[in-house]
Amino acid sequence: MKTLKSYVGGRWHEAAGGFQELVDPTTEQPVARASSAGIDFGAALAHARDAGGSTLRAMSFAERAATLKAMSKALYERRDELLELSVRSTGTTRRDAKFDIDGATGTLAYYAGVGRELGERRVLDDGEGVQLGRTPRFWGRHVRVPRRGVAVCVNAFNFPAWGWAEKASAALLAGVPVVVKPATSTALLTARTIEIVVEAGTVPEGAISLVCGATGDLLERLGPQDVLAFTGSADTARRLRGLANLLASSTAVNIEADSLNAAVLGADVEPGSETWELFLRDVEREVTQKTGQKCTAVRRIFVPRERAATVEEALAGRLAAVVTGNPLEDAVTMGPLATASQLAEAVAGVARLAETATLVHGTG
Repeated sequence: MKTLKSYVGGRWHEAAGGFQELVDPTTEQPVARASSAGIDFGAALAHARDAGGSTLRAMSFAERAATLKAMSKALYERRDELLELSVRSTGTTRRDAKFDIDGATGTLAYYAGVGRELGERRVLDDGEGVQLGRTPRFWGRHVRVPRRGVAVCVNAFNFPAWGWAEKASAALLAGVPVVVKPATSTALLTARTIEIVVEAGTVPEGAISLVCGATGDLLERLGPQDVLAFTGSADTARRLRGLANLLASSTAVNIEADSLNAAVLGADVEPGSETWELFLRDVEREVTQKTGQKCTAVRRIFVPRERAATVEEALAGRLAAVVTGNPLEDAVTMGPLATASQLAEAVAGVARLAETATLVHGTG
């Protein structure tokens, strides 16, 4: 069983205790263990701010873009390895694993393209210049410059690769070092992606750090120049927003939590039409892709009352063709939920729905 290491202070740190076990969702067999015990988070943040931040700020947008492109390339070259690891450690099918892995490499490459367009500049103009006095001698213009802190990226369990890549891409391009904190349950894949970019020498020392395990006092050490980017539950988000040091320092906090998405069928859409088929395909995909474990998954479906029975029948037929099971088997099109807690929540949620709703597909 692999022991996940954190990457802080420019070196790999292996904890001596306090481990949380990670399991294969399909077999429920242990695949790794993770702990952040023994990390000096104060020293880790100082190294990132000083070593990583100073190097990134000295680079132009084009140079930072080259770093992002190299990160994307390094991950893409290990794509097959990462896809297999995703299937074995997160319960996704290979098709769904591509959604995560290719999302990571694609996002890094996209921001690399943005950086190339920005060129050799190190700051961004913010609006036009303004004459502040009676003569042009007193004139000013706002510019955007990199923060002198770190961006702590706390990611959800469902996108172990794409989750950190989308946060880190923007921060690194802006000249801010990142600390990646994945959800522990699926951190095996995240840890491997960070290992790959570090081993490839694609990022300056201190520009990227990894914390596997608990955050300890990491978040309590953030200040006015830092950023906290969080993806997860609304309950946890409210707690994080209320941390005393973040409020006192007006630390920037960006939250993505508990989205409520809907699919809506227009009253003028006829059964069998192109739009009708598109609606059914999209709903089926959103319900089943990554076993429904994504922020964009459809949670509500609105259809005209007179179309309800027809839509139910059509969706039930499509869902009946979905094969659940071990994603290592070719015939399987939907794997298990990622964790036991996710399974328990899903079962409880279905039970609550069954009290007021009619079952369209599945077993009672």
